[in-house]
Amino acid sequence: MEFPELGEHCSERACKQLDFLPLKCDACGEVFCKNHIRYDDHRCSSAYKKNVQVPVCPLCNTPIPVQRGEVPDIVVGAHMDKDCKYNPAQQKQRIFTNKCLKPGCKRKEMMKVVCEQCGGNFCIKHRHPLDHDCKGSSHPTSKA
Repeated sequence: MEFPELGEHCSERACKQLDFLPLKCDACGEVFCKNHIRYDDHRCSSAYKKNVQVPVCPLCNTPIPVQRGEVPDIVVGAHMDKDCKYNPAQQKQRIFTNKCLKPGCKRKEMMKVVCEQCGGNFCIKHRHPLDHDCKGSSHPTSKA
C-alpha cells in the first residue's frame, strides 16, 4: 500500500470500512463512512444536541416551541385549541378587485389596466381607447 496514513476506518462496529473521504459526525465527533453518517444510521447517542426540529402549526404556519420530553403532536394540538391566530376569513381575500369602467362590462382584473389617455381602469378586452370610447384626449385615434 502506497499511502497507509490516508483515510480512516468507519466507527460503526459492523462496518469498519476504510474510507478515503471520511465524514465526522457533528454531534458525537466520531468518523463514519457515507453509509453511516446520519444520526439514525449509527444510532448517535448525542443526536439530541443537533437533531432538533421545531414543528409548525398547519393552520397559521407559526413555529411552535417544544420543550425536551414533550410530544410535538400534543403541543401543536394545544396551540391549535388555545393560541392559534388562524382566521379563515383571511383565506378568502379577493384577487380580482379591479372592475372595468366600461358601461355594461362586469369583468374584473387582478391588476389595474389604466388607459393612458383618460386614466380609467379597464379589463383586458376594453383596454384600448377605441374599445371603451375614450374621451380622454383630443387626439384622433386610428384603427390601424
